[in-house]
Amino acid sequence: MTKEYRMYIGGQWVAASSHECFDDHNPYTGEVYAKVPAGKRADATRAIEAAAAAFPAWSASPPGMRRKLFLKAADIFEKRQADLVAALNEETGSTIGIAMFQMFFVPGLLREAAAQAYGVTGEIIPADYPGAFFMALRQPAGVVSGFGPFNVPYILCMRAIALPIAYGNTAVLKPSEEAPVTGGILIAEVFEEAGFPPGVLNVLTHTKEDAPEVGDELIVHPAVCRISFTGSTEIGRIVAEKAGKNLKRAVMELGGKDPLIILKDADVDFAAEAAAWGAFLHQGQICMSTERIIIEKPIADEFTEKLAARARALKVGDPRDPTTAIGPLINQAAINKVHAHVQEAIGGGAELVTGGKYDRLVYHPTVLTDVKYDMRIFTDQTFGPVAPIVVVDDAEEALQVANNSKYGLSSGIITNDFNRALEMARHLETGMVHIGDQTVNDEPQVPFGGVKGSGYGRMGGKAALDEFTELRWISVQQTKRTFP
Repeated sequence: MTKEYRMYIGGQWVAASSHECFDDHNPYTGEVYAKVPAGKRADATRAIEAAAAAFPAWSASPPGMRRKLFLKAADIFEKRQADLVAALNEETGSTIGIAMFQMFFVPGLLREAAAQAYGVTGEIIPADYPGAFFMALRQPAGVVSGFGPFNVPYILCMRAIALPIAYGNTAVLKPSEEAPVTGGILIAEVFEEAGFPPGVLNVLTHTKEDAPEVGDELIVHPAVCRISFTGSTEIGRIVAEKAGKNLKRAVMELGGKDPLIILKDADVDFAAEAAAWGAFLHQGQICMSTERIIIEKPIADEFTEKLAARARALKVGDPRDPTTAIGPLINQAAINKVHAHVQEAIGGGAELVTGGKYDRLVYHPTVLTDVKYDMRIFTDQTFGPVAPIVVVDDAEEALQVANNSKYGLSSGIITNDFNRALEMARHLETGMVHIGDQTVNDEPQVPFGGVKGSGYGRMGGKAALDEFTELRWISVQQTKRTFP
C-alpha cells in the first residue's frame, strides 16, 4: 500500500499550500513507494518564517537541554533501525551494507551534536589600552538552510542540520526529490519524538521541477543566515553564486573524482579488496567513491585480475536480498550517464575488463584499464560502480596524475612505506587523505570537506563551529579612556 506523507513546518505535519503531491518511486521495482507533498516557494517561505520565529527561544536555551534532546534522538534512531532500513531500501535502492553504515553513523552524529552543545565557547583577548577588557563570544547565526542529496540521506541530510541546531541555530531541511522520506520526513519524525520545540527543525519537500524556486527562497530569504549544501558541483556553483550575491556564508560539499594511489610495495590482495569496497559500495553513488585507481606498473596486472575477480563475484540485483552487494542506481538518467562514460572510454581505447552492462537500473560492477586523461571516465564524476585504472611508472607520477583533476574531495594511499605516504599526503590536493585505506571514510567528529571543485568549508567536528556561529568581539572599558 502506498504511504502518504506530509511536510513538517512549525511543529505541524502539513500539506503543501497547493495541496499537490508527487509520486516517490522505488528505483528497483519502479513502483510508487510514497506520495509526498509538492512544496512550492510559498511553503519554503512558511518554513523559514517558522524557523525564524523559533530562533530566539532556541538560541537562548541551555546547552544541557539541547544535549538531552540530541541524546534522546540518537536513542530513537537506534530503536527505529528496522523501519529506517526498510525505508532506505524502498526509496533509494540501498543495500544492507550502506544502510547499516548509516544506522551506525547517524546515532554517533547525534551524540556528537549533543557533546558540541557545550562547545560554543569564546576567549579572553589581551588588550593594549589601559583598563580595557576584551572578549570574543560565539553565538548562533540564525536560520540555516540545509540542502540534502539522495544518495546517503540519513547521514548527509542529518549532517546538514544536526550540529547547526546543537549550536543554537534553527533549520529548514530540503531533501532531494529522490529521497524526500528518508532524507527529511523520517528525520523530522525522530526530532519530533525526541521533543525538539516546534520550528527548530522544519522539513520541506518538492518536485524536481520546483527545486529551483524552492532552493532560491532558501538562499535569498533575509532570515536565512547560513547555507549547508551537499550535492553536485554543477548545482553547487549555482547555490554558491546566489549565496555570494546575497552575502550569505555557505558550506559546500560537492562532487569528487577521488583517487586511490597503490604503490608497488602494497599488499595486492588487500589493495584489490580495498579498491572494490571504495569503488563499488552503494553502486559508487558516494561523493567519496574511489573513481580513479592509480597504480604502479610492477603490480598493475596482478591487481587488475584480482579486482576484476572481486567485481564478478559481487551479487547484483534486488537490494531487499541481504546478500545483494550491488543494487539499482537512483534513476534512468544515472544509468545513461554511467554507461555513456564507460562506452566513450572503450571507444577511446580503454579496455573493458569486466562489467559494462546493466539490467534495468542495476549497473554491473565495471573495471576499465588503459584509461586516458582526456576521457570523461577520468575527468568527470561518474557516480556509478566503475573502477577506472591508470598505470604509472613511479610514485611521483602517481601524485601528478592524482592531482590532475578539477575535484579535490578525498584520496587514499596504499603502501607499506608510511613515511613516503605521509609526504605524498602533504602534496595531494584533496581535503581528506587516507593512508593505508581507500577513499570512503567519514566519522562525525572529523572536519569533512574538500577543495577545488569539491567545495569549501567543513561540516563535521569542531570545524563546524566556525561555519555555523558568529564570532563577536566585545570590549569593556573598565576605566575612563582619555580621548585626544
